[in-house]
Amino acid sequence: MPRDRRTDITMDAELETMLRRVRAKEGLDSDEAAIEYLLSRGVRIGGYRMTGRGRALYPVGRNN
Repeated sequence: MPRDRRTDITMDAELETMLRRVRAKEGLDSDEAAIEYLLSRGVRIGGYRMTGRGRALYPVGRNN
């Protein structure tokens, strides 16, 4: 089943400016890609700060 990746985010001028900068710097195609990039980067940095090591992120699955 396809996952619905849409999200309702209220855009103000400051957020639009920041997303435009991230898109240009990282070569991303859309605001959604910039938001996803920032979220995944935040998770990686947070994990590093908690453990002191880099960690790979894997989807959680059931082993039945």
